[in-house]
Formats: sequence, C-alpha cells, structure tokens
Amino acid sequence: MKWGLLLGMSTLVGLMIMYEWPKLKSLPKKDKLSFFVLVFIGWFLSLFDLPNLPGPTSMIESLFKPFSKMLE
Repeated sequence: MKWGLLLGMSTLVGLMIMYEWPKLKSLPKKDKLSFFVLVFIGWFLSLFDLPNLPGPTSMIESLFKPFSKMLE
C-alpha cells in the first residue's frame, strides 16, 4: 500500500468536507448522508490502482481456460 497516497487522499477528503460543511449544515439529513457516501466511495476507489487491475475479460479467460482443452 502506498502510504503517501492514503495520507494525501485522506487530507484532500478532509479539506473538501471542511469546505463544504457550512453549505451542508442547512440541508436535510438525506443530502448530508448522500454527500458522505459519495465522498467515501470516491476515497475508497482512489486507493486502488484501477488502470492496472485486470478486467472482466481476463477473469472469464481464467475461468474457462481449463475447459478449452476439453472442447477442442
């Protein structure tokens, strides 16, 4: 895990919440909850190296590779 990335993204999320909180105070509870959920999802996904993760095609290939010999 890249600790610099974790610390940097956590800092940015904290700053973003501090900046938006005065505007969120007057909004209903649902809006606050949806804001925090979306920010948390974005923070969580930023911790992964998404461009270099294998896609669904490689998963399907690894699942069906043993069957290819039987079907030939």
